[in-house]
Amino acid sequence: MFDLYQLRQAAKLIHQSVPPTPQYAWPLLAKRLGCEVWVKHENHTPAGAFKVRGGLLYVDELIKREPRLPGLITATRGNHGISLAMAAGKAGLPLQILVPEGNSSEKNAAMRASGAEVIEYGRDFDTARLRAAELAEANGWHFVPSLHPGLIRGVATYALELLEAVPKLRRVYVPIGLGSGICGMIRTRDLLGLDTEIIGVVSSAADAYAQSFEQGRLVTTDTANTFADGMACRMPAPEALEVIRGGAARIARVDDVEIRHAIRALHEDTHNLAEGAGAAALAAAMQERENNHGERIAVVLSGANIDRQELAESLTL
Repeated sequence: MFDLYQLRQAAKLIHQSVPPTPQYAWPLLAKRLGCEVWVKHENHTPAGAFKVRGGLLYVDELIKREPRLPGLITATRGNHGISLAMAAGKAGLPLQILVPEGNSSEKNAAMRASGAEVIEYGRDFDTARLRAAELAEANGWHFVPSLHPGLIRGVATYALELLEAVPKLRRVYVPIGLGSGICGMIRTRDLLGLDTEIIGVVSSAADAYAQSFEQGRLVTTDTANTFADGMACRMPAPEALEVIRGGAARIARVDDVEIRHAIRALHEDTHNLAEGAGAAALAAAMQERENNHGERIAVVLSGANIDRQELAESLTL
């Protein structure tokens, strides 16, 4: 992993392109949950999500090591791809992104607008990820994984901003996709010597990480059928699971209805948009309302890249 000096150096690099995002304590959320609720607004980055931090750092370090790269290839459900498209465009590198068939049309459009070639393949993220690795090997392009120490260190800068800005947090709720966000939060909490509890959040329809956490072994699922595409993971990463099992207090499950209620709550109480994964942390905090009574907590609003149709359905639920 990384030390505090390396994390601060990553923050300096990232802040050249992405200013620190705000964290606010919202009175209406406090009234709704019966506790002090801070929201870390990663929906305010230029990519609309926290992933841009990891992409910028990863590509910067990669081209220093390999300045003659022909191109990059990766797989995503959206935010990782948007992040890499912005970083690759800044570096002048071509980028191919594989997404599952039926992926978010608006996220696909955002990736293409940033200069990436988007290829739809397979039934879900994990299928697209395996195909992207095959194409990278066949074509000689660099395969960018969704989880990597450089990506985690870049992403962890959001945790550094939050934990240094808001003292004495009792717990923080963090959504889990493949794991970079929660791994970054755990490592940063430990580097700062804090006792803040970190609660991972998964979709009940894509709970491979929760099952793996509870059983102490890697568990994959056959499906990940949730509209919260940022959490639609069937195959946990072993290295992320190790960090999560060592540093998270527990993993909470939330269903799609609870996530949609949280999207609406964020809109009503803060006038912020949240995608499914972005609202999942608040959904878990709402689920655990009694446990949080009178505490100071934080939720990570990890992204706002939600399709218009999904947003409309959530706001009218």
